Amino acid sequence: MPTMNYLNTCLFDHGVLAQLPGVLKGLGVTKPFVVTDPGLKSNGLLDKALAALGTAPAGVYSDTPANPTEVAAKVAIAAYRASGADGIVALGGGSSMDMAKAVGLLATHEGEIAQYGATQGGMKKIRALPPLVAIPTTAGTGSEVSVGFVLILENGRKETFVSPRLIPLTAICDPELTLGLPPALTAATGMDALTHCIEAVLSLMPNPPAEAVGLDGVERIYRMGMLKRAVKDGGDKDARWHMMMGSYEGALAFVKGLGAVHGLSHALGRVSELKLHHGTLNAIILPHALAAIEAAGAAEEKLARLRRAMGLSEGARLSEAIAAFNEEIGIPKSLGAIGVKAEHWEGAKPYAMSDLATFTNAIPFGEAQYEALFRASL
Repeated sequence: MPTMNYLNTCLFDHGVLAQLPGVLKGLGVTKPFVVTDPGLKSNGLLDKALAALGTAPAGVYSDTPANPTEVAAKVAIAAYRASGADGIVALGGGSSMDMAKAVGLLATHEGEIAQYGATQGGMKKIRALPPLVAIPTTAGTGSEVSVGFVLILENGRKETFVSPRLIPLTAICDPELTLGLPPALTAATGMDALTHCIEAVLSLMPNPPAEAVGLDGVERIYRMGMLKRAVKDGGDKDARWHMMMGSYEGALAFVKGLGAVHGLSHALGRVSELKLHHGTLNAIILPHALAAIEAAGAAEEKLARLRRAMGLSEGARLSEAIAAFNEEIGIPKSLGAIGVKAEHWEGAKPYAMSDLATFTNAIPFGEAQYEALFRASL
């Protein structure tokens, strides 16, 4: 069983869910509060986690929405406080892990949560959270090792919260929890991980170790064909192992920042009536964002390194390779195909331009560039 100590302690292998009681004991948690979502409650994974826990948790919040909101976080924190819990277990994909981090922040910090957002200079205000253990059930967000989370505030902004103190103390990465994940969700979450790796490598912020980790993630997901294999066969244990590792690596890499793909994806993800999946948005937007970088003649050395990691020929266009890859794994062809309309641009524009990811994009991205990206993706 690999135990990796980078940003946190990560237990990684098939079957490591069984280590949950020992992990909690080591952190001094006797009354864990479990945060998950309705899908995991209905498909039996919540029951599997509770069985591994061995004793009844202090409480369970299982109503995490697909795009976590401040409204839902207030309901969850009320349940957490009423339960008398002394720690948190996040079970699920990025949404559940983000919600768990929001609960932890609200449990230990006073006032409105918005003041702790990155755009408000909130990082310096964030102190220690209750002990948090993250158990991913998808291979996409890497939130189990991420320094941040996103939350749709009551004012409509999809705010990013960033601090090393938001990293779960321990991650339990058990690829068996992703076996049988449907092909469409496997593809969407996998492309989320690949986008993290690619945008992190291209980010303007200097961090060679993070770039190296991102390139390894790209190689696993794309060149080794692990995402294609996982989409084709939901029971492929080897592919699921490598996809969970690629997801973990994507989050390790994006400590150096992301880019315009995430800026636009976050802005559109706040449109509540559409209920858009973050990974699907990233996948659709990624080839068009890469085309803009290629057209600008920017980041040539990094693009060359990405080509090598992907196994592409010298001079190949990453934008075209990713578009073809999307088609092969069944990603929708456009934003329009998932319900986005031209009129959504005006509402999304200010949120995209002010998103934290915009400021580390490989090339400068203002209103004109974002509108062109939106139109191309539409």
